[in-house]
Amino acid sequence: MPQPIPYLAFDGTCAEAMAFYAEALGGTLERVLRAADSPMAEHFKDHPEAVVHARLRLPGDGLLMAGDAGPMPYEGIKGVSITLNYDTVAAAEQAFAALAMRATVVMPLQATFWARAWGMLNDHYGTPWIINGELLPD
Repeated sequence: MPQPIPYLAFDGTCAEAMAFYAEALGGTLERVLRAADSPMAEHFKDHPEAVVHARLRLPGDGLLMAGDAGPMPYEGIKGVSITLNYDTVAAAEQAFAALAMRATVVMPLQATFWARAWGMLNDHYGTPWIINGELLPD
């Protein structure tokens, strides 16, 4: 079965955001394709530095992809959060702290009925995150 892969949209900050996520989450930024270097360059004459595709490989072989909205109107991320589940509370704490820099913490990291640690934040790029550490059995 195919795995869902989040594809984030940004308003000109994709390259910066994806580099931040790579550092904060310990991932590897595998690809950052700028409009000027793509087959679609003629459609992005006013935005040659816009990212048309970025791919971040996360530990455990997860993926996060993104691009700048470019010529389409940017409306922000709505109705979805990116959830990361960690095997340990310590790993969840580390990820939460890294993502929380310049972020709005919606719910501080705390124990809940489905995990030993859970928290929510909106990072400074506008991406909503849910972090779980040490999920409890159903």
